Amino acid sequence: MEVVRTIVQTRQAVGAARASGRKIALIPTMGYLHAGHLSLVRLAKTRADYIVVSLFVNPTQFGPQEDFSKYPRDEARDRGMLEAEGIDLLFAPEVRSIYPQEPRITFAIRGLADHLCGARRPSHFNGVLLIVSKLFNVVQPDIAVFGQKDLQQLLLIQRMVEELNFPLEIVAGPTVREPDGLAMSSRNSYLTSAERRQSSILYRALQRAKALMEGGEREAERVIAQMRELIRSEAPLGQIDYISIVDLDGLQPRKKLDGRCAIALAVHFGRARLIDNLVLEISADGVREIPAIV
Repeated sequence: MEVVRTIVQTRQAVGAARASGRKIALIPTMGYLHAGHLSLVRLAKTRADYIVVSLFVNPTQFGPQEDFSKYPRDEARDRGMLEAEGIDLLFAPEVRSIYPQEPRITFAIRGLADHLCGARRPSHFNGVLLIVSKLFNVVQPDIAVFGQKDLQQLLLIQRMVEELNFPLEIVAGPTVREPDGLAMSSRNSYLTSAERRQSSILYRALQRAKALMEGGEREAERVIAQMRELIRSEAPLGQIDYISIVDLDGLQPRKKLDGRCAIALAVHFGRARLIDNLVLEISADGVREIPAIV
């Protein structure tokens, strides 16, 4: 595994791989890796033969009161995990390499960022698209792999690629979960033991919603009300940020449930803000879960 710090070094390494006919995959990460990240590496290796992982805690996607300075970091640990997976290139730049000056170009996002996490973190997705577009321009991959746990991010990146004509394919990896259903996340490390015990409520609430739909419920408000009641009664340490059922085109709230939709929620447990979702297809034949949408 080669480790590089600069854009010039990255372009040289990837350029040499491309010149030898290898297909390039990129997995952007903010580090503090877990099994979910490694599943994306393994997925990338089925689709490409030169694997680049970026490790960069991106300051532009954190709000003024958010956890940029305290976000978990352990590069030595991450390097060991990635080397064991056999990746080809780790791009781990300093902030000044990516942002030599404060960015003055921003993204105007219509619709897709109005709800869910975008409504709570108004500058977040602008920062996400900024860093992802930079990484795409530096690495110029053939494919880029993202996890479906961050569904709103995934759909925004897919839309950016389509509208700005990036010559690459976006691949989604299914959410990887702990045995009790909690979606793996670097921020899970913030949880106390009591919070961790109750945090599986996100997945159980999603499963309750799915069961209601499988039983024939088609009113979104009724499904959401039961999810809220379950969380409030069984996870008193959790503070609900949002629960919503949205379409997959504009991520707008649904009232009647049919076709493809996503059940998404965010719940605070102490310092940790946890998100999760299920993507479902509802038809006359029943309810089908879609683990990877692109």
